[in-house]
Amino acid sequence: MNSTTVSPAPRPTLPAPKKEKPPQRPKLYNVILLDDNDHTYDYVIGMLEKLFGYSAEQAYQLACSVDTTGRVVVETAPLERAEFKRDQIHAFGRDWRIPRCCGSMTSIVELVSN
Repeated sequence: MNSTTVSPAPRPTLPAPKKEKPPQRPKLYNVILLDDNDHTYDYVIGMLEKLFGYSAEQAYQLACSVDTTGRVVVETAPLERAEFKRDQIHAFGRDWRIPRCCGSMTSIVELVSN
């Protein structure tokens, strides 16, 4: 009897398991309302109630804040929504209570820093 050594068949190599990346949260952006002297508190409060669903008290607090600091964050959201809310502010119209008022308030969108 011949003694023949049989090598086992080579095993197929499997790809290394993929390291799962943690799911990335979408970047968030602040919608910032900027102060001016061409809009009344009533205008600001009404706009914040209508566009953002704030209560009269919450809207009043935000109006006070924008008046004293010059800017206030009115919402934090993903970019598409933040831009939509900014555009709604820009389209809200003039304050009829102030004759020199020529249009809506100004708002900007800024990336939330980590």
